[in-house]
Amino acid sequence: MDGSEKQGLAGRRARGRPRDWNDKTDQNTIKSLDRAMEVFEYLSEAQGKALTTIASEMKQSPATLYRVLTTLEGRGLVEFDTDDQTWHIGSKAFVIGARFLRRTSLVDRARPILRKLMFETGETANLGAQRDGAVLFLSQVETHSNIRAFFPPGSLSPMHSSGIGKALLAEMTPEQLALYLNGHSLEAFTPHTITSAQTLSVDLEKTRARGFAIDGEEKNLGMRCIAAPVFDVNSEAVAGISVSGPTSRVGLEDIPHLAAAVMEAAVDLTHAIGGAAPR
Repeated sequence: MDGSEKQGLAGRRARGRPRDWNDKTDQNTIKSLDRAMEVFEYLSEAQGKALTTIASEMKQSPATLYRVLTTLEGRGLVEFDTDDQTWHIGSKAFVIGARFLRRTSLVDRARPILRKLMFETGETANLGAQRDGAVLFLSQVETHSNIRAFFPPGSLSPMHSSGIGKALLAEMTPEQLALYLNGHSLEAFTPHTITSAQTLSVDLEKTRARGFAIDGEEKNLGMRCIAAPVFDVNSEAVAGISVSGPTSRVGLEDIPHLAAAVMEAAVDLTHAIGGAAPR
């Protein structure tokens, strides 16, 4: 790279961010803006609050909060209900959120989370979504171990014998699950595959209660998978994250700590795409 190219690159960086952009000290923080965002985030989680209630719960003066709220109201980010004298998130907040969602890619957002999950567990991390009654694998970060699970992006797997598939099935409504069962046979791949609709329903109830699914050699002998669902802005399960590996490394005694890591990764990805788990 010659001198002119370096100078051009430096110029582009300067336009994008200041020289001291890594400095997060108070001198580079606009305190009033920080306070306003704190109020905005609070109200997004606790809508329909009176000014006195907000002041009490946030431990700030009503006068200060009122100035913040009226400023946000002027930008359409919050709204005041004159009938019950309460504050709510405004419609402009949705518009801004929708713009964020348009630039959000599930796969792109998942990559760093999958890498972290693989390093934490030592096992292959996967991302998959439901497509036409099967699990479509979207991304994978492979373990460095010699023996590993391999689900290349674009490959499909039956939902009833897949960790991610069962994590997604467990979040279906009874009507959606009945429709799936009516349209798909529960084919046996190993002696451990669940082939009964009643047995599968019981397994899905356990999955929903504990927050993660287990594929115990149900698709491939000698392989175990643990998966958890990822939710979108409508609190609907749109994908699943899993770790998979040989039963020699992923034993029954390993399930609790692996499941904790998988569920944490699923929560991280849910937040990264602007989603929220069902209440």
